[in-house]
Amino acid sequence: MNSTVADFTSHYYDSLVWMNTYWMGQHIYKCPLDLFLYQEILFRVKPDVIVECGTNLGGSALFLAHMCDLLGSGKVITIDIVEIARPQHERITYLLGDSISPEIVSQVKQQISPEDVVLVILDSEHTEEHVFQELSLYNQLVTKGSYLIVEDTLVNGHPIIPAFGPGPMEAVQKFLLENDQFNIDSNQHKFFLTFNPKGYLLKVK
Repeated sequence: MNSTVADFTSHYYDSLVWMNTYWMGQHIYKCPLDLFLYQEILFRVKPDVIVECGTNLGGSALFLAHMCDLLGSGKVITIDIVEIARPQHERITYLLGDSISPEIVSQVKQQISPEDVVLVILDSEHTEEHVFQELSLYNQLVTKGSYLIVEDTLVNGHPIIPAFGPGPMEAVQKFLLENDQFNIDSNQHKFFLTFNPKGYLLKVK
């Protein structure tokens, strides 16, 4: 990431405008350019199942469900440890629990058929250990030609919050050393500003 992009990314993040961003009236804590990339990816991949680890307020799950509406197919399975009121949609299934627990992983697998095209988004606890465990568990569900997207790889000095400690970026680096089924899709850096640098992992094998 060059210095100009890093400086703008830091400025954008520090402005906290991303915390004042909405999808259809629902808070959605995302960079809008990443949402546009999501739209492009969903159109190409046309997933039958989108697994989202980390629901938060549910805005991104609603966005994904609406993209599925436009595509005419697909469902969203979204996981969080906190139970709160969230937007309802017929394509969304909310699961309550830890994304790396055997019970939750089993529930997710039960809702996926062998012929389904699956895309996974990791956006829950951002420690290296937790994200690496998610990568190790959920990469198996991703279909060849689809994506395993790791959110918020920009923390721990990539380029924001240098004191964060090892997080999603470090988990991705460790995962790719051990797994040759995924490549970083650098095409997803085309808008320069992203909360997920090197986090768009394309399954190639």
